[in-house]
Amino acid sequence: MIVSDLRDRPDFADDVADRVWRAFWKKDGHPLSLLTGLVQESFGECPIPSAFVAHDGECFIGTVSVIACDEASRPRYTPWIAALWIEPEHHRKGTGAALVDRACTFAFTAGAGRVYLLSRAHRRHFYEGLGWSVLEENVPEEGMFIMSKDKPGGSTVP
Repeated sequence: MIVSDLRDRPDFADDVADRVWRAFWKKDGHPLSLLTGLVQESFGECPIPSAFVAHDGECFIGTVSVIACDEASRPRYTPWIAALWIEPEHHRKGTGAALVDRACTFAFTAGAGRVYLLSRAHRRHFYEGLGWSVLEENVPEEGMFIMSKDKPGGSTVP
């Protein structure tokens, strides 16, 4: 398995849009075209937003993104690791950890001293195992957590 910047593997853009849409946006009635447009923003020259893909050759395995903000009520928190998706047959094989690590390293290299993410309760322990800490509980709703991770050896600037 390899983790690549989507800029280097644009052939996976449709897979990223489809999986993220199905997992997080479809149930709320958002069209796939909205996600396709958001994924296209990852091809810009600015480091954020960016998307990463896990793959084995031409086989799509998973994705994660680095975005400016994933919780409108907390605009001071930036950047965010978001939209982690792993194909079900690749669960529990280290893919999620590899993708999150790559996204964090990218954000830290781009200048972030701290990164954030939203997690539901059932995923909280996964992120804590990767070194994330709960920053806020029950935000934006009951059973959700804003988590943060500081740059190794860096400052803790919010």
